[in-house]
Amino acid sequence: MGEPKIVVVDYHKGNLSSVVRGLARAGAAACTSDNPEQIRNADGLVIPGVGAFYDAIAFMRQSGEETAVLDAVAAGTPLLGICLGLQLFFERGNEGVPTGEAADGSAPEQDGGPWVDGLGIMRGSCTRLESSRLKVPHVGWDQVHMTPAGAADPLLAGFAEGVNMYFTHSYAVADDADAADVLACTHYTRSFPCIVRHGNVWGCQFHPEKSSALGQRILKNFVNIVEEAGR
Repeated sequence: MGEPKIVVVDYHKGNLSSVVRGLARAGAAACTSDNPEQIRNADGLVIPGVGAFYDAIAFMRQSGEETAVLDAVAAGTPLLGICLGLQLFFERGNEGVPTGEAADGSAPEQDGGPWVDGLGIMRGSCTRLESSRLKVPHVGWDQVHMTPAGAADPLLAGFAEGVNMYFTHSYAVADDADAADVLACTHYTRSFPCIVRHGNVWGCQFHPEKSSALGQRILKNFVNIVEEAGR
């Protein structure tokens, strides 16, 4: 199929060039786009990790990106989420939600709310890391502990248990995630899923594009997954 066309979804919240460069180094024809048609027709998609949950999903909803991503996933297009991109896969998050907001997709204040709905590809919530002892945000290199499913997953081909990847985040998936979707966990203030998969959708809480050679291997493995899906 030649170089697979991978679109990095642009929800107007920051610089995506390091992700595009990493995908290009891994052998993809990568570009950023906020155009729903381009998103729908890509060979593979990446939702990058910049900004807050509420702002990102609000923009994706209003721009038509959300529907385009869900259409592509339903058609079998491989999707990778990075950092906030992974969090958006879940049912709901409470980062940056205006209080008292009853706008589109937000739920009333309850059990740690107010909440806003995510993409709903995976079950679970995203909540703030809390600690009186450890610094939040969680910034720096930390260990990735694979589940048996993770050790066998194509995204983690060539990986060793306990390798260090680069994190920078204050929010993470809570303990209501479906265990079947979790490929790896990291322990910081609490144990949280740091790699997830549901069907043709994968997510990393860390930043592979900032995690040296091993992070680059994840991007390469994802490009290989996209190539396989296109055969």
